[in-house]
Parts: sequence; C-alpha cells; structure tokens
Amino acid sequence: MFLPWCAGILGLGLFLFRSLSSPVAKVPGPWYTLFTGLIIKYHEFTATRRVFIHDLHKRYGPVVRIAPNEVSFASLEAIREIYASGGSGYDKTEYYDLFRQFNIKTMFSTLDKHTHSRRKRELADRYAMTNILRENHVSAVRERAEAFVAKCAAIAKSIDVYVYLHCYALDGVTNFMFSPGGLRSLDRAEDFAIMEELTYHQSLQKNLVHYYLPSIVPYLPSFLIPRRSPLTNDYVMTMTNQAQPDLHSLISRLARPDSSLSSLEAAAECKDHMAAGIDTTGDGLCFLMWELSQPQNLRIQDRLYEELQSAPSDTPLDKLPYLDAVIKEGLRCFPPIPMSFPRYVPAGGRTIDGYFLPQDTIVSYRFYPERWLEEKGATERNRLFFAFGTGGRGCTGRNLAMVEMRVLLQAVYSRFRTTVASGMTGCMDIDDQIISSRPKDQMCKLDFARREGLVSTVGEMVEITEWRR
Repeated sequence: MFLPWCAGILGLGLFLFRSLSSPVAKVPGPWYTLFTGLIIKYHEFTATRRVFIHDLHKRYGPVVRIAPNEVSFASLEAIREIYASGGSGYDKTEYYDLFRQFNIKTMFSTLDKHTHSRRKRELADRYAMTNILRENHVSAVRERAEAFVAKCAAIAKSIDVYVYLHCYALDGVTNFMFSPGGLRSLDRAEDFAIMEELTYHQSLQKNLVHYYLPSIVPYLPSFLIPRRSPLTNDYVMTMTNQAQPDLHSLISRLARPDSSLSSLEAAAECKDHMAAGIDTTGDGLCFLMWELSQPQNLRIQDRLYEELQSAPSDTPLDKLPYLDAVIKEGLRCFPPIPMSFPRYVPAGGRTIDGYFLPQDTIVSYRFYPERWLEEKGATERNRLFFAFGTGGRGCTGRNLAMVEMRVLLQAVYSRFRTTVASGMTGCMDIDDQIISSRPKDQMCKLDFARREGLVSTVGEMVEITEWRR
C-alpha cells in the first residue's frame, strides 16, 4: 500500500516540476494552462477558441500561454518571426491534416515548407493579379455579380443574402478553376445542390473528434462522421479530367502533361480551393453586408455610393479607396478564418517577444488593427492587416477573393441601399467552423431599396428563380 502512494506522489511531483520549470511557464497566462490543454480544447469544441484567446490577450498582454505547449502572440514582431522571413523554420502542426482532400495532402495541408513551396510553384502564376484580371476572368465575375443583383431586384421581398452570396462565391471560384465548366448555382438547381452540400453542415466538432481521438473513430455512430460531399466530388473529378479547359484556368495548369501532380492530386487541390473559396468569400461578404445594413452605418453606404457614382466608368476597382476601406474593415471585424494558424517552434527553440520557447511549442498570432480611414498610421495598419495571413504560406487566393468582393459590392451598392429586414430573426453571432467563421443561424435577411434616379437594368441577363431551402 505504501509503494503505490509513493509512486503516485513521485509522479505528481515530477509532473509539477516539469510544468513549473518549463520555459513556457515564464509566459503570462492563467495558472491552469501550465498543467492542461483541456480548457483550450473545450473552447475549440464549443467554437469559442478565438474569443477566449482574445479575452486572454486583453488580460495578460501581447504574449499569453494558452496550454502547456501553446502560446499566442499579438504583435508585429511575432508576425515577422513566425510567419515571415524569420519564421521560415516554423512548420505547420498536424492540425492541418484535417484539411486533406480525397485523403491527399494539398498545398494548404502539407506540413513542411519545402513540399509546400514545390506545390505552390505549380499554380502561383494562376493566382497572380495579372492572371486574375484577364478579361475572361473579370467578365465572368461581373456576370455572376449581375446574376446576384438580378435575384435581389426580382424577388419582391426580403432576401436571404447568406444563400445567394455563397452561390456567388461558388460560381466565381469554380469558373476560375474549371472554365468553361464553372458552376451557375445562382440560376441552376443542380448546381445549387452542390452549394448546399458544401455550405450547410456542422463540421467543427466532428472533425475535432477525428483529430484528437483517432483511436475511437472506427466505433463512432454515423452522425459523428465528418460530412461527405458526393456531388462535389463527382463534379471536381469530372472537371479535372475535362478535355479542353480554358488556357488560363487553374486546372489547365494543374492537369497539364508535364505537371508533377497526378489526376487525383490535381482534383484534391481543386476541391480544397473550392471549399475555401465558397466559405471564406461568402461568409466575409455576408458579415460585411449585414454590418453595412445596420441603421448607424447607412452613412457608410451613402459615402460608398457617392464614390462609386462619381468615379469615371473606366476606374479600376482597386483604385477606389473607400471601397477598399470598407472591405478591409469588414475583414478586420469579421475575419473569415477561425484558426490561429498554429506553427511548431523549430529545432533549438526561438525567442519571440522576449520569451524563449523550446522546440515544438505551438505558436499563433492574434491581432486586431485600428480603423482604416485615418491617414496617420495607414502604412503601419496595412502591414498589420492579417485577414489573409502573411509570408510564404499566406492565402493563395487573396487576389481572387478581393476581386470578387470588390465587384459584388460595386454591383450592389451602386444601385441599392440595404437594410436589415423586419422579419430577420436569425442570430448573426460568429460561429467558428473548421474552414471559416459563419453566421450562427446561416441566415441574413436584408431589404434592398433601389437608389432614386436609377433605371433598373438588372434582371435581363438571367432567368430568375428563387431557391428555397
């Protein structure tokens, strides 16, 4: 009886000694984060991880311990060290295995930087702004924006923009990837079904169970199995093997004869970009339009309308400063990516913000910049803009997303004023999922009022159909 007690006390003492003597123990944070990571895992499962971390930063400052082997940073120095030039040795953690497609690691989910760099070279030129702004790509985005506006103009009641913004985002990204085989979910029922399959799901808890408790996966009931997407899979595989894609589409690069990727690897890459493109752009636009539609923000709509109306018709959309400011402020307030972008500290450990962290400590960045419209400090704020990540592993689709958002907002707010519909009962709280952060009830009903003096020119391009869920 005496020996088990001694063993227990010795084990407890060793655990306490290792916890208290770890370099991470010197980092500010709640006492319990010295001993357990269960609290941060609880907040992951309840979709409150980033709110929890943000509150810790407000209490403890720019460096905070959130688990025995995980530290969160909120400073420009940390960005530079972890994600930019100095952070070249910070590999992704195994968390990114959740983002495999067809059980294949994609550019996003591959863990080490060398493999990522090789994959990125396969498609970098397709996401360059020079390619994104080719006339065929921009025309396709504008045509889809007009289809969205046509929906809003034709349906004589409140519009659930959550639905149609995700259709718009899906149509845009698939046209970029698979033209001429892009989807038209705004006006084709069979394509709308793919949007529903990709968008209306509960993925967070199911995927986290598979990540943290893989040994119990074979015994899980069917309702705990991560979502399947047969319609999407069939579409992606068909488009990957299409005979004659457009010359400047993404698939024309990935599936060319001299590509290092197999057909299945190319399909996995495309499905990954497709899933990311619909959720991040669709959710980001939804939160932004909701915020613009609040009574106190109608003046922002008015100023945006004035800029759009006064600009010459040939003004490039990236030369409209207030439009860009509106988009950046929306991304600042409602960043569509719920992750902390976790990385492992490389061999030998590193010192970040004055704290030494041992090898394999997980580090992440969390920062909220100030408003965008003040001239003073504008350069620094742009450097701190983190909505698309930064460094070599920042968001590859950033240019495409910005073009899609600019075109859609220009099409809407040059014609309409939006307000929250009286029948809007859905909760718009941020609900973190595995890929993006969405409105909790996946509903956002707005009223569209045409600006006085404008003649309706929309509704002629597409056949108007109101999809019902």
